[in-house]
Amino acid sequence: MHALRHFYASVLLDAGENVEALSTYLAHTDPGFTLRGCTHLLPSSESRARKAVDSTYEGNVSGADGPQTAQGQ
Repeated sequence: MHALRHFYASVLLDAGENVEALSTYLAHTDPGFTLRGCTHLLPSSESRARKAVDSTYEGNVSGADGPQTAQGQ
């Protein structure tokens, strides 16, 4: 059963699910517990961070989760 839960967590993290939501799905009372147990499953963010900054300078920011959303535009 533990291996199945671990697989489930790894699939969701790889798909971009956030740790707080994953914590709820796994019935953990503390997202910190989930994060401590699943840190090794998190995909490397280095290339995502680089792409985000590059796209900002290129003016190609896509998606509805950018600064425009936070500003209500």
